[in-house]
Amino acid sequence: MLTNELMERPVMAGKTAVDLSVAIIEDNAHYRRSLEALFNHAPGFTCAASFGSAQAALDEAERMMRFGTEPHWKMVLMDIDLPGMSGIEATRKLKARLPDIAVVMLTVFEEPATILEAITAGAEGYLLKKTSAPEILAQLRMIASGGSPLTPDVARTVLALLRSKSNLLHGAGSSAPPTKLDLTEREQQVLQCLVKGLAYKQTADYLGVSTDTVRTHIRGVYRKLQVHSVAEAVARAIREKIV
Repeated sequence: MLTNELMERPVMAGKTAVDLSVAIIEDNAHYRRSLEALFNHAPGFTCAASFGSAQAALDEAERMMRFGTEPHWKMVLMDIDLPGMSGIEATRKLKARLPDIAVVMLTVFEEPATILEAITAGAEGYLLKKTSAPEILAQLRMIASGGSPLTPDVARTVLALLRSKSNLLHGAGSSAPPTKLDLTEREQQVLQCLVKGLAYKQTADYLGVSTDTVRTHIRGVYRKLQVHSVAEAVARAIREKIV
């Protein structure tokens, strides 16, 4: 539980240089307070706003925009099963109004269709509530630096569905030659790791390089494949047999 993890974390006195302001949209009051405490005690984060419903968050964003300002949230951590408007519908509306805000789903739902619907709606990441507090922070830092990571459980679910759809569209026995799209050997290796569902650190450990090096290669993969997320990169890699 996040609450227990927070009790073991030292309180950071005089925290400065906040880099990432997070808005929380979560209807479970106890879990929402745990997230608020997590971000207010983690170096480099702050809880900029907290809402019990998606409509309340959208109303606040609209109110600020009417006064000529935009919400200072850099990222929104969004539950899916919310009262009234769902988190997925709220993501669509929020991204339509404020496309530069990163939306990350934090939910209990692991169904492939739900994950893909959230990503299609504009979510930059998809985390499960069973994810530990340190891993949540690590994933959000990656997203803030331009990545779109998925936790291994979610990645495996997405990949299974993408492979299934690819086989239906192209035939399991298709012998079309693979396309490389000028990827370097290392970029191909990194992309192979993404297709296997490995996280950034797992990829770095597997290839014997630093996490920063992995991020650099992933940026190259995104640029050459003309995609903006892990899910898009993996989908194209499977569809076009790039790796």
